Amino acid sequence: MWRLTAEAFAEADLTRDAFLGGRVNLYQPRKGYRAGLDPVLLAAAIRAEPGQSVLDLGCGAGAALMCLAARVPDLTLTGVERQPAYATLARRSAEEAGWPARIAVADLAALPADLRQERFHHVFANPPYFDPAARHRAVDPGREAGLAEDTPLATWVEVAAKRTAPGGEVTFIHRAERLPDLLGAFAARLGSLELKPLLPRSGKAARLILLRGRKGGRAPFVLHSPLVLHAGAAHGSDAEDYNPAVAAILRRGERLQFSA
Repeated sequence: MWRLTAEAFAEADLTRDAFLGGRVNLYQPRKGYRAGLDPVLLAAAIRAEPGQSVLDLGCGAGAALMCLAARVPDLTLTGVERQPAYATLARRSAEEAGWPARIAVADLAALPADLRQERFHHVFANPPYFDPAARHRAVDPGREAGLAEDTPLATWVEVAAKRTAPGGEVTFIHRAERLPDLLGAFAARLGSLELKPLLPRSGKAARLILLRGRKGGRAPFVLHSPLVLHAGAAHGSDAEDYNPAVAAILRRGERLQFSA
């Protein structure tokens, strides 16, 4: 296994980055795994309601968990992160924002005993996307652990489904080419599956997908219309060119609707 980031980051090696138009401020390493668009879109897709409990598997520095907390008040927030240094950053960001969050340092395949006794209304994940054997490793161990899959995707889904309460939902964001594996794993343990493709631009193939399933759900599979992230056929300037619905998610913390 590639070496994980265990030692705490020095203060000089951190940045404090704004998300959702400044509603979230997240501590991240200058070098290493840094949150991008994906965890923000994932958080926007969670249909949580005030008073519910949520679990973020592989929460990293806490981007998805914090973005969800900013949109939905009074959630019971739990994250699992196997890299202690990143877990510390997630705790720090949550504490400074006034959102109490329990961040467990553990491999998702070996959760602490207390978490194995709990069920959550929503479980979500942004698993590492890439096969480590099919790419060059990142120099930084934290970045490599965030990008390269060494726990099978089916295990991620199995753990998520086990930790979900009856009627609760599991939501993942992943690369489009992994959809066959992800869909099979979801279908084996969850029902009422809904798929939302994410297109970089109109007319382009989907690069990312959001997949949601319900514990005990019986509704038929739904393939929703895609969400197009950027306006226009190509990026024509240095200015952002997100479509209005995407800009509302990224800047104002609005929810990502699967159905139009």
